[in-house]
Amino acid sequence: MNKSSELTLPTILNKREVAKSRLITIEEMDLCFSNGERRVYEKVKGGGAGAVLIVPMIDDDTMVLIREYSAGTHSYQLGFPKGLIDKGETAEEAANRELQEEIGMASKDFTFMHEVSMAPAFFDARMQLFLAKGLYESMLEGDEPEPLQIVHWKLSQYQELLAQPDFSEARSIAALMFAKELLKG
Repeated sequence: MNKSSELTLPTILNKREVAKSRLITIEEMDLCFSNGERRVYEKVKGGGAGAVLIVPMIDDDTMVLIREYSAGTHSYQLGFPKGLIDKGETAEEAANRELQEEIGMASKDFTFMHEVSMAPAFFDARMQLFLAKGLYESMLEGDEPEPLQIVHWKLSQYQELLAQPDFSEARSIAALMFAKELLKG
Protein backbone atom coordinates (compact mmCIF):
# COMPACT_ATOMS: atom_id res chain seq x y z
CA MET A 1 0.00 0.00 0.00
CA ASN A 2 1.18 3.51 -0.78
CA LYS A 3 1.81 5.14 2.60
CA SER A 4 1.69 8.68 1.21
CA SER A 5 -2.03 8.22 0.43
CA GLU A 6 -2.64 7.95 4.17
CA LEU A 7 -1.01 11.30 4.97
CA THR A 8 -3.03 14.48 5.46
CA LEU A 9 -1.48 17.67 4.16
CA PRO A 10 -0.91 20.36 6.80
CA THR A 11 -3.31 23.28 6.90
CA ILE A 12 -1.83 26.57 5.70
CA LEU A 13 -2.86 29.13 8.31
CA ASN A 14 -1.09 32.10 6.78
CA LYS A 15 1.33 32.99 3.97
CA ARG A 16 3.41 36.12 3.61
CA GLU A 17 6.33 37.38 1.54
CA VAL A 18 9.44 37.91 3.69
CA ALA A 19 12.05 38.75 1.01
CA LYS A 20 12.09 39.52 -2.67
CA SER A 21 14.79 39.98 -5.30
CA ARG A 22 14.71 40.40 -9.04
CA LEU A 23 14.69 36.59 -9.44
CA ILE A 24 13.01 35.06 -6.39
CA THR A 25 10.44 35.70 -3.69
CA ILE A 26 10.77 34.03 -0.29
CA GLU A 27 7.45 33.12 1.29
CA GLU A 28 6.85 32.18 4.92
CA MET A 29 4.01 29.73 5.66
CA ASP A 30 2.38 29.11 9.03
CA LEU A 31 1.33 25.45 9.05
CA CYS A 32 -0.75 23.24 11.32
CA PHE A 33 -0.11 19.51 10.95
CA SER A 34 -2.77 16.82 11.46
CA ASN A 35 -1.38 16.04 14.93
CA GLY A 36 -1.84 19.67 16.02
CA GLU A 37 1.85 20.64 15.72
CA ARG A 38 2.43 24.11 14.28
CA ARG A 39 5.51 25.19 12.36
CA VAL A 40 6.71 28.06 10.21
CA TYR A 41 8.31 27.05 6.90
CA GLU A 42 10.09 29.20 4.35
CA LYS A 43 10.09 28.44 0.63
CA VAL A 44 10.81 30.05 -2.68
CA LYS A 45 7.46 31.13 -4.08
CA GLY A 46 6.59 29.28 -7.28
CA GLY A 47 5.53 30.87 -10.48
CA GLY A 48 5.68 30.34 -14.19
CA ALA A 49 5.03 27.28 -16.30
CA GLY A 50 8.08 25.27 -15.27
CA ALA A 51 11.16 24.35 -17.22
CA VAL A 52 12.54 21.81 -19.67
CA LEU A 53 15.81 19.92 -20.03
CA ILE A 54 16.64 18.13 -23.25
CA VAL A 55 18.98 15.22 -24.07
CA PRO A 56 19.70 15.87 -27.77
CA MET A 57 20.85 12.83 -29.77
CA ILE A 58 22.85 13.33 -32.99
CA ASP A 59 22.59 9.58 -33.62
CA ASP A 60 21.79 6.53 -31.49
CA ASP A 61 24.96 6.97 -29.42
CA THR A 62 25.99 10.65 -29.61
CA MET A 63 24.57 13.19 -27.17
CA VAL A 64 25.01 16.97 -27.29
CA LEU A 65 25.87 18.72 -24.03
CA ILE A 66 26.77 22.31 -23.25
CA ARG A 67 29.28 23.83 -20.89
CA GLU A 68 28.07 27.11 -19.42
CA TYR A 69 28.73 29.42 -16.50
CA SER A 70 26.79 28.63 -13.31
CA ALA A 71 26.58 31.55 -10.87
CA GLY A 72 25.56 29.36 -7.92
CA THR A 73 28.89 27.52 -7.92
CA HIS A 74 30.87 30.23 -9.78
CA SER A 75 32.10 27.58 -12.18
CA TYR A 76 31.56 26.24 -15.66
CA GLN A 77 29.29 23.19 -15.62
CA LEU A 78 28.68 20.52 -18.25
CA GLY A 79 25.05 19.59 -18.74
CA PHE A 80 22.17 19.36 -21.16
CA PRO A 81 20.34 22.29 -22.79
CA LYS A 82 17.60 23.64 -20.53
CA GLY A 83 15.42 26.64 -19.87
CA LEU A 84 12.12 28.04 -18.71
CA ILE A 85 8.82 27.46 -20.47
CA ASP A 86 7.61 30.86 -21.66
CA LYS A 87 4.02 31.99 -21.21
CA GLY A 88 1.84 30.53 -23.98
CA GLU A 89 4.41 27.87 -24.89
CA THR A 90 4.02 24.12 -24.53
CA ALA A 91 6.86 22.21 -22.91
CA GLU A 92 7.78 20.70 -26.30
CA GLU A 93 7.85 24.14 -27.95
CA ALA A 94 10.10 25.41 -25.15
CA ALA A 95 12.38 22.39 -25.59
CA ASN A 96 12.71 23.07 -29.32
CA ARG A 97 13.36 26.78 -28.73
CA GLU A 98 16.05 26.04 -26.12
CA LEU A 99 17.78 23.61 -28.49
CA GLN A 100 17.90 26.28 -31.19
CA GLU A 101 19.16 28.95 -28.78
CA GLU A 102 21.77 26.80 -27.03
CA ILE A 103 23.11 24.31 -29.61
CA GLY A 104 21.90 25.73 -32.96
CA MET A 105 19.72 22.71 -33.70
CA ALA A 106 16.02 21.85 -33.63
CA SER A 107 14.32 18.47 -33.35
CA LYS A 108 11.63 16.65 -35.31
CA ASP A 109 11.16 13.98 -32.63
CA PHE A 110 10.68 14.64 -28.90
CA THR A 111 10.01 11.93 -26.33
CA PHE A 112 8.90 12.97 -22.85
CA MET A 113 10.95 11.02 -20.30
CA HIS A 114 9.97 12.24 -16.83
CA GLU A 115 9.13 15.24 -14.69
CA VAL A 116 11.54 16.03 -11.85
CA SER A 117 11.51 18.54 -9.03
CA MET A 118 14.37 20.39 -7.43
CA ALA A 119 14.58 20.52 -3.61
CA PRO A 120 10.80 20.23 -3.13
CA ALA A 121 11.13 21.16 0.55
CA PHE A 122 12.10 24.67 -0.57
CA PHE A 123 11.00 25.12 -4.20
CA ASP A 124 7.95 24.46 -6.33
CA ALA A 125 10.17 24.01 -9.36
CA ARG A 126 9.27 21.33 -11.89
CA MET A 127 11.29 20.38 -14.93
CA GLN A 128 10.18 18.18 -17.80
CA LEU A 129 12.90 15.97 -19.27
CA PHE A 130 12.86 15.22 -23.01
CA LEU A 131 14.88 13.09 -25.39
CA ALA A 132 15.32 14.80 -28.79
CA LYS A 133 16.10 12.93 -32.01
CA GLY A 134 15.90 13.90 -35.67
CA LEU A 135 18.09 16.96 -35.12
CA TYR A 136 18.68 19.52 -37.86
CA GLU A 137 20.43 22.88 -38.01
CA SER A 138 18.32 25.81 -36.87
CA MET A 139 19.50 28.72 -34.78
CA LEU A 140 17.70 31.27 -32.62
CA GLU A 141 19.32 34.06 -30.62
CA GLY A 142 19.40 33.18 -26.92
CA ASP A 143 19.93 35.18 -23.76
CA GLU A 144 23.33 33.75 -22.79
CA PRO A 145 26.01 36.38 -22.12
CA GLU A 146 28.68 34.37 -23.99
CA PRO A 147 28.74 31.53 -26.52
CA LEU A 148 28.13 28.13 -24.93
CA GLN A 149 30.70 25.40 -25.45
CA ILE A 150 29.09 22.48 -27.28
CA VAL A 151 30.35 19.01 -26.32
CA HIS A 152 29.50 15.73 -28.09
CA TRP A 153 29.59 12.66 -25.85
CA LYS A 154 28.91 8.99 -26.54
CA LEU A 155 26.03 7.59 -24.49
CA SER A 156 27.94 4.31 -24.42
CA GLN A 157 30.61 6.20 -22.43
CA TYR A 158 28.14 7.51 -19.84
CA GLN A 159 30.28 6.26 -16.93
CA GLU A 160 33.15 8.50 -18.04
CA LEU A 161 30.69 11.40 -18.23
CA LEU A 162 29.51 10.69 -14.67
CA ALA A 163 33.16 10.83 -13.56
CA GLN A 164 33.65 14.34 -14.96
CA PRO A 165 33.97 16.83 -12.08
CA ASP A 166 31.98 19.47 -13.99
CA PHE A 167 29.06 17.11 -14.76
CA SER A 168 27.45 17.34 -11.34
CA GLU A 169 23.98 18.83 -11.77
CA ALA A 170 21.42 16.32 -10.48
CA ARG A 171 18.83 17.11 -13.17
CA SER A 172 21.33 16.42 -15.97
CA ILE A 173 22.42 13.20 -14.25
CA ALA A 174 18.78 12.10 -13.92
CA ALA A 175 18.12 12.93 -17.58
CA LEU A 176 21.19 10.91 -18.61
CA MET A 177 19.92 7.87 -16.71
CA PHE A 178 16.41 8.15 -18.19
CA ALA A 179 17.85 8.53 -21.70
CA LYS A 180 20.16 5.54 -21.16
CA GLU A 181 17.21 3.36 -20.09
CA LEU A 182 14.96 4.61 -22.90
CA LEU A 183 17.57 3.96 -25.60
CA LYS A 184 18.94 0.63 -24.34
CA GLY A 185 16.28 -1.35 -26.25
